[in-house]
Amino acid sequence: MSALPLATAEACDANPHLILNGELRALQPIFQIYGRRQVFSGPIVTLKVFEDNVLIREFLEERGNGRVLVVDGGGSMRCAILGGNPVQQAQNNGWAGIVVNGCIRDVDEINGCDIGVRALGSHPMKANKKGFGEKHAAVNIAGTRISDGEWLYADSDGILVSRTEISV
Repeated sequence: MSALPLATAEACDANPHLILNGELRALQPIFQIYGRRQVFSGPIVTLKVFEDNVLIREFLEERGNGRVLVVDGGGSMRCAILGGNPVQQAQNNGWAGIVVNGCIRDVDEINGCDIGVRALGSHPMKANKKGFGEKHAAVNIAGTRISDGEWLYADSDGILVSRTEISV
């Protein structure tokens, strides 16, 4: 990870060639900002689930080592697939952030955690616990294909995904 936080606008301005060749992509601005860490970045781990949070919890129980968990929850607005307890665990295990194409709950608790979280919104109903999903699969979120091992950069201007670690 970079020593100083990377501003997404500066990264775009400094790397037009990476934007043109598709190595640097911006996610559509559909995410709400949660958690105390407004700016975060790290290598991506991908997960695809639908209205089920068992695999999310399993990932966040692992050491994060500054990684960012990107969860394609199918854009479901019918329940929350991430809550306060797993986010607290992610913070304690060294995850840099979590991006959820779906809903979260326990917003006040999440906003107290020193981690970055992006989600479509909040919902009070909890998810299923069947353990269905795909780990490390490429996902399509907010108009962008995201693969395991790519890099994510998030700040208040938006979210960027890059094939490799970038700097300005």
